[in-house]
Amino acid sequence: MDGTYDFLKPIYERVLKEQEDGIVPDFGELKTSGLHYSAAFQNGSAAMCNMGSWFLATMQKYNAEAASNGVEPVNFGMVKYPHPDGAPAGSTLGTVTSLAVNVNSTKKEAAIDFVNWCASAEGAAVVAATGTFPAVSTSETLDIIAATDGFPDDANSKEALSTTAVYLEMPYSTKASEIETVLNTEHDAIMTGAETVDEGIKNMNEQIAAILNG
Repeated sequence: MDGTYDFLKPIYERVLKEQEDGIVPDFGELKTSGLHYSAAFQNGSAAMCNMGSWFLATMQKYNAEAASNGVEPVNFGMVKYPHPDGAPAGSTLGTVTSLAVNVNSTKKEAAIDFVNWCASAEGAAVVAATGTFPAVSTSETLDIIAATDGFPDDANSKEALSTTAVYLEMPYSTKASEIETVLNTEHDAIMTGAETVDEGIKNMNEQIAAILNG
């Protein structure tokens, strides 16, 4: 949110080199074909999917329905999110899934009770039983998630559930959506070769500085 995105340069350079070497799919082709990361991972086109915790429930559901759909289940596992040098292992990013009560609700008290229950230890256990990370994260809820049907049975996958620090993917700001629009536009330009990494980052810095100072 400070309007300076030079830290992205080595990351873009690495991923573009991986793309050039065929280690990762071509970004432009993915955009054109509309291939979703779920399908790419499930059909074996991608050996690794760098994705958030919600993907666990997606994979569990996919494997549970595999037989009836006439496909082979995916033998998958998880590890902790990759992190840059200097960051402790287990550092990751995350976002907030919010619950709110409509101001026009005719049953506000009941709705507020439900929201409070979702954020309680009791509600957390129920949410965790679906393979989803609840608002309250404890060793007990992680054990519940690891015990759900279809959870990978290796030690690394269970260890991946524990995080050291979680940073907001999109910090709270009234200008967050404007900033994201610029970042997405420049990201597409860099990844498709329409701009160099330096050009794209320069545009990010200039355009977002204008938004922040506007």
